[in-house]
Order: sequence, then C-alpha cells, then structure tokens
Amino acid sequence: MKSFIYVLSSRDVRLSKSLSYALRHGASKMGLQMNSDGFVFVEELLAHQQYRSFSLEDVERVVATDDKQRFKLCHHPDDGRLQIRANQGHSVQVTDLELRAVAPDDPNYPKEAVHGTYMKHWPSIRSQGISRMKRTHIHLAPGLPGEGGVISGMRQSCDLAVYIDVAKAMSDGIQFFWSENGVLLTPGDDAGMLAPRYFSRAQKLKPSPCEIDLH
Repeated sequence: MKSFIYVLSSRDVRLSKSLSYALRHGASKMGLQMNSDGFVFVEELLAHQQYRSFSLEDVERVVATDDKQRFKLCHHPDDGRLQIRANQGHSVQVTDLELRAVAPDDPNYPKEAVHGTYMKHWPSIRSQGISRMKRTHIHLAPGLPGEGGVISGMRQSCDLAVYIDVAKAMSDGIQFFWSENGVLLTPGDDAGMLAPRYFSRAQKLKPSPCEIDLH
C-alpha cells in the first residue's frame, strides 16, 4: 500500500510541474491555444501527447490539492467547456489575467512585502535590485510562508527574505497587483527591477533567522 501511495504522489507532482510549465511558459511551444486570459481548454490539454496518460480526474485532484493554489479550473462562460490556467508566474504575456490592482488609498494593502530568494544571489541583489527576469512580474508575499495564512509567493527552499517597502515603491509609481492565490505581483520599474532603495530589511532564513546588513 505504501508504494502505491508513493506512485500516486509522484505522478501528481509530475503532472503539477508539467501543468506549471505549460500554463506559465510553454503553451505556444507545445501547440496549445492559450486565450488572452491565460486559460487553456482542458480537453485540448489532455489530448496533447504529454498528458495522454492523465485523466480529467487527475487534473481536478492536482488543482484541488495544490497547497499554493497555483491553478484555477472553471467553465468557460460562453460554451461551458472546462478550462484551466495558472494564477501567476507567467513568462508569456497574459493580458486579461484578472489581477486586482493595489490602490494607494487602500488601508489594507501591505506596507511591507517579502521576496524569497537565495543567499548566493544576495551580492547582485544588494547592488542592483530584484529583477523579474523572464517573468512578467516579481513575486512577493505579505509575509513568510505560514504567517497569517500566507500560502504562496516564495519557495519553501528559499534561504533569504528581502523585505520591500511597498508604500515607498508605490509613491514612486511602481504598480502592485494581487493574484487570485494571494501573491503580490509587481512588474517593477521600466527595466523590470525593484531597486535596492525599496529594501526595508533583509533576513537570512537558514539555519536560523537573522537580520543581515543591507549595505
């Protein structure tokens, strides 16, 4: 029984990673039609050779049990066909992702947010800032994983947390958005960066949390 459970778990992880790639980065390369809102029809996805060993039930289970709520599964409003998309993390442009803009006059927006990364990148980040790289947004969380219901926004393996002064960045015209699964997203400045002047503090997370110098 234990080996059977392991096979199921491993299979679900493989499907989840494959869905993340297809829905965030590779739909076009795979010949899948992605709508402007980031949705792909599930029937077309499952017809692709990469997913022929998976069923609709597999997809539904992976979406329902994903601890970071990476995906959204719903019916198309016009024809009722089942469709799926990634809630955030895209490197392809998705023009109608239904992100919720953070307004400067909203009293509930986080004045500080955290970007999870790795100590090996700290020298570059400290001098140049945080880059969105090939993605459309920089990912931030309203706190560390597990704090106040935070479920997504940074990997559990991250060993460095860089805290961003959201209010200061917004006062300089940098936009922030909420994704459906509670990730705070920003395209950064015109160069796709969050400059070091927006860092409020930094914390080494492992082996035990400790503050590190910003300069």
